[in-house]
Amino acid sequence: MVGSFLLPAGLPLASLLGGFLTSNMMGKGIVLVQLASSIVAAAIIIGKNKELNSIARNSKRFLREFLLGRDVLDYYLLRKKGVMTALELIYDRTCERMVKLLDPDMRRSVIGRQSDAAQAALTAREIELVRSTCEHTVQEEEIRIEHGMGLLATIVTASPMLGLLGTVWGVLDAFADMGAKGTVLLSEIAPSISSALVTTVVGLLVAIPSAIFYNALAAKVRQLSTDMVGFADELMGRVACEFQGRSD
Repeated sequence: MVGSFLLPAGLPLASLLGGFLTSNMMGKGIVLVQLASSIVAAAIIIGKNKELNSIARNSKRFLREFLLGRDVLDYYLLRKKGVMTALELIYDRTCERMVKLLDPDMRRSVIGRQSDAAQAALTAREIELVRSTCEHTVQEEEIRIEHGMGLLATIVTASPMLGLLGTVWGVLDAFADMGAKGTVLLSEIAPSISSALVTTVVGLLVAIPSAIFYNALAAKVRQLSTDMVGFADELMGRVACEFQGRSD
């Protein structure tokens, strides 16, 4: 992965390396920062892609199991505790809040799956409290799955800007040398200009693949976010249908 950021096929590596070695300290420092950022970007891309694929896979599994239940609380009462997916966490916290709002006697009936559990009901105000818990959990999970995307976006934006800064700095140095020496042949300043362009080349080599992977990951994040919002709406719809009944 890191190699794909730095060593595309056909790149004149000798020229790139030579330009780096002859560049000034500012240019070398910028290139080293860009190389470090490429490693960070690769780590984020690999880790985030693995995480998002796992969330999507486990969410599909949870939905299949959840839809097998006749009532909204069936999966909550029968599930085994363990690591929960994003959708499962939304469901678990919503159901936990709902059960706590039930009348104590009715709560025991629901948890014990007794025959009178079907009479359990919540007021409209209590259902709004459950909805608030559900929506808050969705927001928390959206923030969690977006973790790392901001840093990746910063690398995409900053790498070519750093490269441009290094190039401009190097060109200024080259012209300063020209002014000090008076008449200068092109062959004498060409190495300085070449060295100055190295930072821009490396910046683009870091930014372009990072931008491609960022957009792919952002699409996955948007899809998961849409799935969570859709699931929360469906869950609250079922809660309202099954438990709304008591008056305030």
